[in-house]
Amino acid sequence: MNTDKPLNMVDMVGVGLNATDTVIALDRYPGQGAKLEFNDLRVLPGGQVASTVAACQQWGLATRYVGKIGDDDAAELHRREFARLGVDAQLIAVPHCASRQSVILVDGDGERTVLWRRDERQNLHPGELRREWIEGARVLHLDGYDIAAATLAAGWARAAGIPVVADLDELYPGIDDLLSLTDYAIVSRDFPSRLTGETTLEAALKTMQRRYGAKLAAATLGHDGVLAWDGEQFCYSNAFRVPVADTTGAGDIFHAGFIYGLLRGWPLQRQLDFAGAAAALNCSAIGARGGIAPVAAIESLLRDGERYPEPPICSLMAVRRESVPAGTTVAE
Repeated sequence: MNTDKPLNMVDMVGVGLNATDTVIALDRYPGQGAKLEFNDLRVLPGGQVASTVAACQQWGLATRYVGKIGDDDAAELHRREFARLGVDAQLIAVPHCASRQSVILVDGDGERTVLWRRDERQNLHPGELRREWIEGARVLHLDGYDIAAATLAAGWARAAGIPVVADLDELYPGIDDLLSLTDYAIVSRDFPSRLTGETTLEAALKTMQRRYGAKLAAATLGHDGVLAWDGEQFCYSNAFRVPVADTTGAGDIFHAGFIYGLLRGWPLQRQLDFAGAAAALNCSAIGARGGIAPVAAIESLLRDGERYPEPPICSLMAVRRESVPAGTTVAE
């Protein structure tokens, strides 16, 4: 753990998963029992929250990452990458333990299949957190995997008046407590309905926002864009068309784009649009962080990029679209 340097104020702190991704590019996904030649193999840093932090840092925000690693080569990969980017990495190292690993199969259309492994000793526990890691930030970002630690961090942030952004895709035990402390819940496509029991996405987002008192409940929908409910209106951003190499990490970069806009005080529509464009460009290269583009390139796609048509669900609702450039491949 990094305890030898003073803590500075940062723009955002992320508490959650990192992973070492072995990305294997294939022409097509193999059938059962098949033998298939692969095109490329790369070992790259990834992980849900760690990739969000990396993107924010590359866009000029001061960031801190809090998470656990092992004592293997993968851990050194993370240390080097955080140091290269300038992230304040508060890494809790577990001796004689492998870091979290993912094997990602990417087919010719850029769609990925993720296989992962994590030693239980890599679970982050509340007692391993330090309050000053959280309170010295302008926004907190969580994935909820280690739910007790995430809820503690969110509680500290709420007490300090720090907004909490959550990237959720599973109904972890204790999720209600975390959501009650979340200001911006940006979740996967099916999460709202599984959480609330509502049969339509719009009803589920409304119920989710009202039940937990969040400022925003939103669902990312892949190439269908993103739909958000702010307690009064729906806001929709349709996705951009880009050449897709790998959809890994698109959701992580979407959250980074949302946080970037949040810290700049942008209107919601512009936040969603920028986040979607950032996610789209990330899909144009291999790896969870392979296509993190400069802000200028993201803005260029916002101005000139081609979009997917909006899905029927958004045509049937009164959806707010403000007069700012509107979101692409927004991953689930």
